[in-house]
Amino acid sequence: MPGVEIVPVTDKRLLSRFIRLPERLHATDPAYIAPLHMERAEALNPGKNPLFGHAEAQYWLAVREGRDVGRISAQIDRLALKLRPDEPGLFGLLAAEDDAEVFTALLDTAADWLRVRGMKAMRGPFSLNINEETGLLVDGFSAPPMLMMPHDLPYVAGQVEKRGLVKVKDVLAYLYDIRVELPDAVRRLLARELPPGLKVRRLDLKRIKEEIRNVTAIFNDAWSQNWGFVPLTEAETDYLAKALKPLLHPRLTSLVERDGEPVAFMIALPNLNEAIKGLKGRLLPFGWVRLLWRLKVAGVKTARVPLMGVRRAAARDMIGGLLPYLMIDQVRREGLAMGYTHIELSWILEDNLPMRRMIEGLRAAPYKTYRVYEKPI
Repeated sequence: MPGVEIVPVTDKRLLSRFIRLPERLHATDPAYIAPLHMERAEALNPGKNPLFGHAEAQYWLAVREGRDVGRISAQIDRLALKLRPDEPGLFGLLAAEDDAEVFTALLDTAADWLRVRGMKAMRGPFSLNINEETGLLVDGFSAPPMLMMPHDLPYVAGQVEKRGLVKVKDVLAYLYDIRVELPDAVRRLLARELPPGLKVRRLDLKRIKEEIRNVTAIFNDAWSQNWGFVPLTEAETDYLAKALKPLLHPRLTSLVERDGEPVAFMIALPNLNEAIKGLKGRLLPFGWVRLLWRLKVAGVKTARVPLMGVRRAAARDMIGGLLPYLMIDQVRREGLAMGYTHIELSWILEDNLPMRRMIEGLRAAPYKTYRVYEKPI
C-alpha cells in the first residue's frame, strides 16, 4: 500500500480540507453531526481565537495517493506551563481511517513537534485545550454529541492505545431528564427560606461585560484545584459570549449572590447540534433559514450546561451544598417552561465524587465517557 504523506496545514484551502475530513469518515455514522464550517474555521484561526494569546498550535493532514485519510493537531498552552512547568504538550482534532499506518504517522508527527519544543510527554485529545472539547469518546457512540462536545468512531480508541498512549483520566457526560420530579429530599431543601443575604437571579445581558467578568472570576476560583485546570482569560470568555450570544438566553442562566457578591453561576445553552443536524456544516445557500426555523420557531428540546462554578469559600461553608441545587432548580423550571426535556451536564471528572453524587441524586445518569490519554515522548 502506498505510504502516508503528512502535510502541514498552511493555508485556508488546507484548513478547509482539515475541517471537512471527518464528514467523510462519519458518512455512515447516524449519530455524527458536522460542526458549522465557519465556526470551526474561526476557532482554529490564531488571528481570531483568543486562546492563541497564550497557546500555539499546528495542524496536519495525512494524505495517501492524493486522498485525505487523517488529521491531527499539536498544541502548547503557556498558561498551563506557567501553573505546572512539567505539564505535557497537547494533541487533538484526531480523526483518521481505521489504518495503523495513518495513526502512527499522525501521532508520531504531533509527538515530534512537541518534543522539539521541549515537551516531555503529550496528552489529549483536546480541541484545543481543556476548556474546549476534551477527551476521546470511548462509550456512548449511539447518541449524537451535544453542543461543544466531541464525537469519535469506536475504532479510534483502540488505534490510539496500540500506539502506546494510556488512560490518564475519564470525563463523563450526564443526561438529565428535567421532566422527572426532583427527589423529596431536594424539594425539602429548596422549600426552606433562603439564608439572609442570598439571592438567585438570571444573568443580566444588558450588563454582559460585567457579568462575563463575574463568571470568569467564579469559574477560575471554583476549578483552580481541579486536575488539568487552565484559567479562562477574560478575553476567552468575552469571545465565547459573543460567539454564543445567539444561543444565550437569560432564562437558562442562574447566578447566586451573597450580600451582593456573585458566588456561583450556571449557564445552559440550547443544543445547537440538534438544530444544525442535516446541514452538513453549511449555512449557505439555505441552511441558515432551516437553522433559524429550528432555533426560533420549531425549537429544540435539549440543552447543555458547559459552564458552572461555585466559589471555593462558598462551597466550604454551610450554604455550599445548597447553591448547586438552587441553580439547577431555576434552570430546570425555566427549561421546562420553554419546552426543553433534557439537559446534558458535562463534562464531569470521573473522580469528582461529590459532584457525581449530587447529579446522580437528581436521577441523571452518565451516558457518555470521554478518555484523556498520555504518553512520554
